Amino acid sequence: MKLTRLLLALFLPPVGVFLTVGISPTLIINILLTLLGWLPGSIHALWVITKHEERLNRGEGF
Repeated sequence: MKLTRLLLALFLPPVGVFLTVGISPTLIINILLTLLGWLPGSIHALWVITKHEERLNRGEGF
């Protein structure tokens, strides 16, 4: 599932963020960044997904 989210983060950034954190302020930020340009949205989405995975691996949850 992580690979799918990372690929979605590259091609459809808001979808990758939605699958990772759901409806949240992070999703709204990503949508706005994606509207400004594909690259800022993709970078933010990749950052959100990798940070979320780090937190899960450390046992911190959300």
